[in-house]
Amino acid sequence: MPGSPSPRSAADRLLDVLGAFGQAHPTLTLTEIARRARLPLPTAHRLVGVLTGWGALERAEDGRYQVGLRLWEVAALAPRGVGLRQAAMPFLEDLYESTHENVQLAVRDGLEVVYTERISGRSAVGVHSRVGARWPLHATGVGLVLLAHADTALQDRYCAGELAAFTPHTVTDPVRLRRMLADVRHTGCAVSDRQITEDALSVAAPVRGPGGRVLAAVSVVVPVTGPRPPVLVPVVRVAGRGISRALGWQPEAG
Repeated sequence: MPGSPSPRSAADRLLDVLGAFGQAHPTLTLTEIARRARLPLPTAHRLVGVLTGWGALERAEDGRYQVGLRLWEVAALAPRGVGLRQAAMPFLEDLYESTHENVQLAVRDGLEVVYTERISGRSAVGVHSRVGARWPLHATGVGLVLLAHADTALQDRYCAGELAAFTPHTVTDPVRLRRMLADVRHTGCAVSDRQITEDALSVAAPVRGPGGRVLAAVSVVVPVTGPRPPVLVPVVRVAGRGISRALGWQPEAG
């Protein structure tokens, strides 16, 4: 019929099953998978069997399913995945040793920031991020860097949407956000002050690829009573430039 939705393919349904898992749902029963993927239980059972046989899912002793090691192995081939983390790790470790605070590496996925690595010390301020966690771009240091260097159309779409508030300090005014993004591009660094929690601030810098395009962002998160941004900016910039060079970026002469 004209205007009727096209039937979903087997590949679509397999992706629906994988998409049922997330930060808040790392393990699921078959019934939960079927409900979250919006599939009939027999269909979910068949697809889960296929994915489990291939290794994309694993079944725990309690009968619940979780993402399998085979899927992680494939994901590790992503240029912004393990390869980026391996190039970045020596510089992240150096940044941690110079600050003994939370150090993070992140990439942009659509309108969100995704954390790909984190180093944290016992005495470091508590943070809500973890590897694989997603946050809105405007509320984090790494997110501000990635949004500032995204294309204009994406920035327009982001600023036109709802800007979620997490603390009274979270920037929710699109005009102010645009000014912050311009400042990030001008200074080469972003500061997110108490935007996620009222006890922490982050300083972030871009990570560039061979052509100069910003691929990721690195940051340090400190307590608001700790080192101030002017002290942190130089070491974070050094980390960002070091990772960029390891990825093949060559700064312009002059």
